[in-house]
Amino acid sequence: MALWHQLQQLDSSYLEQVDQLYDYVFPMEIRQYLSQWIESHDWDTVATNISLATVRFHELLAHLDEQYSHFSLTNSFLLQHNIRKIKRNLQEHFGEDPVQMAMIIANCLKEEKKILDSAIKTEEIARSSQGCVIMEKQKQLDNLVKELKNRVQEVEQHIQALEDVQDEHDFKRKTLQSQMESEMNPLTAKEIQQENLMIRTMFIRLNSMREVVVTQLVHVLKLVKTIQFTLISVELPEWKQRQQMACIGGPPKACLDQLQSWFTTVAECLQQTRQQLNKLQELVLKFSYDNDPIAVSVSTLQEQALALFTNLLTNSIVVERQPCMPTHPQRPLVLKTGVQFTVKLRLLVMLLELNCQLKVTAAFDTDVTEKSTVKGFRRFYIVGTSSKVMNIEESNGCMSAEFRHLQLKEQKAVGSRTNENPLLIMEELHSISFTTQLNQPGLSINLTTTSLPVVVISHINQLPSAWASVLWYNMLCTDCQSLTFFLNPPPVKWAELTKVLSWQFSSITKRGLSTEQLSMLADKLLGPEAQGDPETQISWSKFMKLAANEKGVPFWLWIDGILDLIKRCLLNIWNDGLIMGFVSREKEKAMLGDKHTGTFLLRFSETCKEGGITITWVEQSQTGEPQTHSVKPYTKADLASITFPDIIRNYRLMAAGNIPECPLLYLYPDIPKDMAFGRHYSSTPQDPDKMDVDKPIDPYMMRRIIPVSDVSVTRLQDSILPLSPEAFGMLEDINKDNGMDTLVMVETTPY
Repeated sequence: MALWHQLQQLDSSYLEQVDQLYDYVFPMEIRQYLSQWIESHDWDTVATNISLATVRFHELLAHLDEQYSHFSLTNSFLLQHNIRKIKRNLQEHFGEDPVQMAMIIANCLKEEKKILDSAIKTEEIARSSQGCVIMEKQKQLDNLVKELKNRVQEVEQHIQALEDVQDEHDFKRKTLQSQMESEMNPLTAKEIQQENLMIRTMFIRLNSMREVVVTQLVHVLKLVKTIQFTLISVELPEWKQRQQMACIGGPPKACLDQLQSWFTTVAECLQQTRQQLNKLQELVLKFSYDNDPIAVSVSTLQEQALALFTNLLTNSIVVERQPCMPTHPQRPLVLKTGVQFTVKLRLLVMLLELNCQLKVTAAFDTDVTEKSTVKGFRRFYIVGTSSKVMNIEESNGCMSAEFRHLQLKEQKAVGSRTNENPLLIMEELHSISFTTQLNQPGLSINLTTTSLPVVVISHINQLPSAWASVLWYNMLCTDCQSLTFFLNPPPVKWAELTKVLSWQFSSITKRGLSTEQLSMLADKLLGPEAQGDPETQISWSKFMKLAANEKGVPFWLWIDGILDLIKRCLLNIWNDGLIMGFVSREKEKAMLGDKHTGTFLLRFSETCKEGGITITWVEQSQTGEPQTHSVKPYTKADLASITFPDIIRNYRLMAAGNIPECPLLYLYPDIPKDMAFGRHYSSTPQDPDKMDVDKPIDPYMMRRIIPVSDVSVTRLQDSILPLSPEAFGMLEDINKDNGMDTLVMVETTPY
């Protein structure tokens, strides 16, 4: 079954997670209309090949044209308009960078698969007898909310019965009084006594009913207070914490539908309770007496209900999707001046009467009191449409407002610029606040919420350092207003950092970091003596500012360079687990020492700031001692013209007067090279017997690049690699790999 079709069968909580994957840059309409075509391609591969990405981009535009033609046949003017707008946006955002579009699609498909897997796993857990703590908590809260609804309905029924009894009592009392005052048909003393006794009995019943209704309302408001405390003090902070973790690559478990359901139900119950109290107020105006339970309590109950309703609404506005540049969806909370960013708000109280009634205004750094103590702190202002009206979205039934075209401009200081700021640009934290006002008869509530702290950069080269600040803050701090956090940043435990480091890889690939890889990183960051102790404290300076290798590259910038290298050039073989990656030189010698000649592994360079990957293999010398050799690391620039699997397939050693030899035979521990990498080669050898004889002859000779390292004759003589007569046929075999008449282009690398 197609992935998109499976997703549409899921519950609304999972569909909400899917909805968060798409925005106006790459809208969900494309996923819907072209689902079959999208799922028929390997977008991870497309994202590593600019030529292929360009082809796929133009294919997508062509499919949109076909969809437009289809809508024209059905006279769907609005859908035609949407298709035109989507196509223009795609051309604007990806016309010059189709690889970015491929990366977005690849990421969306990966996240969709995660959501589907999560739904399947959750369903399996739900069917099991054990369940889980979170589900039990939700069940308990669900039961409390259902109990609240039932109690409010009981009060409604009792008030209706009370009104009927009061009307009857009022009618009897007035009728008796009228008969007593009438000169015609006067009542006897006995009749008057009987009527008074009946009215007295009815009054006692009426008073008892009033006491019951007041007691019920007191219990209702106590239950509301209990539920509201859980929602505002427990559930909402837990959701915000999950959102923080999701922002830095953690599990995407930040769905708001369940919270919205609870908030909305409580708000509806409070609204009904306030109406019931107003009804009781009307009954008091019609009839009251000394020590009337309603008259004594109604004002206090109204104040409590209003306070609870106000508190619930005040805490119901949240930032559903944190500020993010669409060009860098995996790194939210980093904003570049002059570049558009998006942010989405939601009101968890989804009352129909509030639709299109709340106008939200965005403002930047409204509270500058804390920052005023920091000299040289930069100031910015928002340009673009900074006000939005919240409305109910038809797609997911929530009250929201999405800002899509906001930008930041720096507010130039008067006079010369100061250099007294103790913080680096990438350590300055800013916030975006959103305010609105709810006005109803007898009610005016100011609603305010604030984004997580954002880092503002002026050049895209600052993005890695800014992202490090976002990681560090969200690992350690839950106070959204702690904007001077980096004046004295606290340390983080290695156990917490390992989790976040692994997320950085799993969020852009299908594979996080293994225990062995994290152990090597611990040795690099903490030193072998720490032995990866999970309680070891790591300072901000050690993570981001101090050199982690002889080239003076800080630890995080080294990791970020590797992440970018994987994303652009090594995604497929990383996902397949073919890259060992983080292995020290000493460790690789120990691992390869007892392996067959030609066994190799792939590890990341420890010195390349921009990210580099090298091949290390072992050979046995004639003395029986193992010798390991590594190729100069390949960087993104090197891999722009030839894929890394092809480098591994074609790599040769050459010495003057000798035939090239292939030193790479087995991927560690003992997997034949072609078995491990065969499906990633850009082409496969062509069988001459199966060649199409009717195909026109190409006037040009085929060619390909073969990486070669120059080595000394001495090394070849010391090696026990067989240089048999068959080796002299090596060049001919190389040429035959791509068919007849292949010309080999040699890329030489000093050994």
